[in-house]
Amino acid sequence: MTDTRRKHVPRLHVDRALAIGDTVALGAQQVHHLGAVLRLRTGADLVLFDGRGGEYPARLAALDRKSAQALVLEHRQPRRESPLAVTLAQAVARGDRMDFAVAKAVELGVAAIQPLFTERGQVKLAGDRLDRKHRHWQAVVRSAAEQAGREVLPTVHVPCRLDGWLTDAGGERRLMLDPRATGGPADGTTTPTSVTLLIGPESGFSDQELDAARASGFEGVRLGPRILRTETAGPAALAALQTRWGDFR
Repeated sequence: MTDTRRKHVPRLHVDRALAIGDTVALGAQQVHHLGAVLRLRTGADLVLFDGRGGEYPARLAALDRKSAQALVLEHRQPRRESPLAVTLAQAVARGDRMDFAVAKAVELGVAAIQPLFTERGQVKLAGDRLDRKHRHWQAVVRSAAEQAGREVLPTVHVPCRLDGWLTDAGGERRLMLDPRATGGPADGTTTPTSVTLLIGPESGFSDQELDAARASGFEGVRLGPRILRTETAGPAALAALQTRWGDFR
């Protein structure tokens, strides 16, 4: 088998459990990407992953304009998942800002994403629009996970209101960004295995939301003296957490 570490090899998520020897039918968008964009041919090397751990080197067994199949050759575990399980609780941002926040969180090793509606948030979603947006964010996660070499596909929870979610929030450490706080996101002497990171909307949390979050065990932290955009704050805090307690060391 060709050494896939020495050249770019397409990496694709497959929404089914994989095993060595499987022949896997690829999706329509994957077929288009492999054939029309990358111009691959039968016999090309691929890497598949099912989001359950590890990845599967494979070979493109068949490809035409409408379909493609891949033969799974082996299973390997490169161990790219962080020992720190971070849930990013992100206030829903407008337009591409939310896509950016979600994609960068996946690249930075987040374990789960919880989109939240807040008092000052300007995005209102319900019914079919909410379902479509949730599916869209799941697609953003898949694409970012393929690019970043993730072995486990982060979960995108169904968006909900902050006030209802706070009572169920978990994590050994619960952190929320607050520019008035004095400590940083990676302060502390103990090493947690799980963190929930709460990021507010463009206009910030209301005083009532800050009080409710504190009552639910969230510690206010800040990212230096500057005010970051909502889509920048999450990735910046995640990088700090991964440097202190995760796999950036």
